[in-house]
This record gives sequence, C-alpha cells and structure tokens, in this order.
Amino acid sequence: MIVAAYQGFSPEGNIESALAKVDETLAKAADKNVEMVVFPELYFPGYNQMKSHHSVAQKQGESWEIQLSLLAKKHGCGLTLGWAEREGDSIYNSASTFDRTGKKLAHFRKIQLWGAIEQSIFNFGDSYVTFELAGIKTGLLICYDVEFPQHVLSLAQMGVQLILVPTANPEKFSVVCDTLVPARASENALTIVYANYCGSDNGLSFCGKSTIVGPDAKPLASAGSDEENLLIANLNSLNKIEKTLLSTQLADFRKVITK
Repeated sequence: MIVAAYQGFSPEGNIESALAKVDETLAKAADKNVEMVVFPELYFPGYNQMKSHHSVAQKQGESWEIQLSLLAKKHGCGLTLGWAEREGDSIYNSASTFDRTGKKLAHFRKIQLWGAIEQSIFNFGDSYVTFELAGIKTGLLICYDVEFPQHVLSLAQMGVQLILVPTANPEKFSVVCDTLVPARASENALTIVYANYCGSDNGLSFCGKSTIVGPDAKPLASAGSDEENLLIANLNSLNKIEKTLLSTQLADFRKVITK
C-alpha cells in the first residue's frame, strides 16, 4: 500500500482555496497510485483561525464532508483531513477519513487538547477509532495525541499497525517530528504518517518536518521545514526490515506493582 502526507500552507480561513488544494493534491497522489493522503490538523478552516472556528464549524455529513467524499471518489484516492466539527453547542477538533470510493471510514475527535486556547474553544474527544485500510488495521490521532505514549500504546494493543496523524506543530517544537514520532513508532513497532503545516497562519509559525516513519523509527519519507511537499511512501518496503531489530516492548513489558 502507498500512503502520503501533504505538507502545505494554511488556507487561513479560505475554504474554497482549501478545497482546490485538496483537489490538486489528490490528483497528484492518484497518479502515484496512493491509497491515502493525510492532510494537516484543522485544515478546514486553518489551524490558527481560532476566532472563527466556532462560527464556521460544521456538523458531520454537511457540505465539507460531502465535498471531501466527492473529491476522494473523483480521483480514486483516499484522504484524511482535520476540520472543525459542531455537534449541538459543542465544537470538536476532528478528523475524518474517506477511502478511494468516497466512503467514510472513520471519524475521530482530538483527545488531548493543547493549551488554554484549544481548551477554551473545543470539547475533548473521549474515544479511539480503528478501521481497515487495504487490509491493515489503522487508527487516527491528532497532533498532541501522538506525543503521549499511552495513546499510541492503546492503539497498538488494539492491533493497529498504521496511525494517521493530522497535525499543526509549531516552529519551536520540532523535537516532536525528529524524536517523539519516531520513538512512538519504534516503541510499538508500527508506522506513523504525520502531516504538518509549513509557513505561518495568523502569526503562528509551523515547523514543517512532516514525516512517514516505519516501525524501526526510520523515515520512509520526510520533508523540510518550510516547503510545500507531498511525501509518498510504499509500505511494502517495510517487508525488507529485519524483524529481529524491531521493538518487542509490547510482549516484554512487565508491570511492577508498588507495595
């Protein structure tokens, strides 16, 4: 299976521009026979559009999801994208996954809201989601979620082998891309697709460095800090990894009971 991470600039509230970029990106990915493209966190309407998230957020099944489904079907290429979701009076930092036929496979709400601003706007998600993607059990996390070993471990214990992560990682936190994401992949012997922004949005600069990391903690594809990029990786290459070099922590862990 071939997967991709789109690293690009924030649409800064311009949904038409965001849809055009999704359309363009899926066309490029489809030419490479990509099964799934991961876009950044809150791509609709843009991560640092904090004053507008509440007013523009949509319910599941409304025009944003409808258009994403149609674009996936148009290009025969799946996508995972972060967006501002409304349910009643609650607003969630969410992500949806559509397969190459336009079928919605999964919907996830961010569990670990980062900082006071996110927590003042969004409600906390409270559950994991898993689904099958080309025969591989797959899960979703959003940005700060993947920095917690507990969440990645929980998905691994559910049998997940691939985690898709829309993110909006700021400029000063590149340690997440360089160290934490590879560590989470290695600890649990799974693959992570981590799609970040580059450039800035409403005064917030992002570190870029999107990556697709295999279970040996080595990048299958990675981006620089400041350029738009479509990272593509063939997961069949993982079959060449020497299995004896992969972490066995899941099997080896011994829980210590404090007396």
